[in-house]
Amino acid sequence: MNKPSYPHPVIAREGWPFLAGIVLVSILVSFWSGWASVPFWLLSLFVLQFFRDPGRMAPDGRLNVLSPADGRIVAVEETRDIYADRQALKISVFMNVFNVHSNRAPVKGIVQKVTYFPGKFLNAALDKASLENERNAMVILTPEGHTVTAVQVAGLVAKRILCYAKPADPLYAGERYGFIRFGSRVDVYLPLDARVRVALGDKVQATSTVLAELPEPAREASDASSPVASDTNVDLAAPGASAPGTPGTAAEAPDTSRSGTVS
Repeated sequence: MNKPSYPHPVIAREGWPFLAGIVLVSILVSFWSGWASVPFWLLSLFVLQFFRDPGRMAPDGRLNVLSPADGRIVAVEETRDIYADRQALKISVFMNVFNVHSNRAPVKGIVQKVTYFPGKFLNAALDKASLENERNAMVILTPEGHTVTAVQVAGLVAKRILCYAKPADPLYAGERYGFIRFGSRVDVYLPLDARVRVALGDKVQATSTVLAELPEPAREASDASSPVASDTNVDLAAPGASAPGTPGTAAEAPDTSRSGTVS
């Protein structure tokens, strides 16, 4: 297990204005009426828990695909990855309002492109939300040559998708790269031969949960073209004899068809 570098406060900066505003209102209402301020203080607690942003431990494994968000698995299926133009395996994580909404990079790699798509604000748990809702897609190329796409999808009450990654940026697995306010989902598109490690309905945690394992990179068959192979054909034949399978003059065998003295 390793803990990725996480230079961020426990309460996400994205929530500071909201938290400061509701706490200020709660204090002002408290001066007027203690009982009347109770709902405001409860709302303050809700905002506080929503914008929490804890660091997480990442499992070891260079081919691991980490969960980009806290939540529940709502889709594991083969589909079209329109962002990388390929057939892919999609794993979707749905975040409700009680989950951590900070988004982390699922793999180590270089950002190839980041594309924003305006759209609707349907319930993020629905399948059609992946293509109809407001969303932001980030395509990553791993050091092993795998393409992984992470798509932040807005939800029913989510009105703001934040993505801080830009094309050519290097990311490490578990690095914080974005935030979605108030309910959403993240879709992860993987190579078809990736090995899935989760199932529908599973609860997952960002960085801590492994969604899948990427396949080992293909190795070039270099043995056939290696000069070492020809050097190992050592001629073990006796002097004067040809090596098996090679042209030459065979050693003469003694003539045993005649015996005795010629008269």
